[in-house]
Amino acid sequence: ISSELTIPQVFSLQQNYPNPFNPTTTIEFSIPHSDMVSMKVYDLNGRLIETLLNDFYDMGNHTITWDGSSQSSGMYFVRLESGEFIQTRKVVLVK
Repeated sequence: ISSELTIPQVFSLQQNYPNPFNPTTTIEFSIPHSDMVSMKVYDLNGRLIETLLNDFYDMGNHTITWDGSSQSSGMYFVRLESGEFIQTRKVVLVK
């Protein structure tokens, strides 16, 4: 069975790649059942910079791309929320 057909058993937010990035990076996440999913980018001060997604997703593995070309260089936090699950990853934008 290929990994793409495997149903994830747990929620997960993978580390983005490349990291550091300029200007785009790929973010993968997995959800074990269909649910509302929110992914937001925050700056070091906790200010919301961008909402990457806020929608209903089917169970499985998903990939999105963040284009940070309108942001300044620095560290950001990508936060995935779905139901009770919350996970955050540090990402670094270098221009």
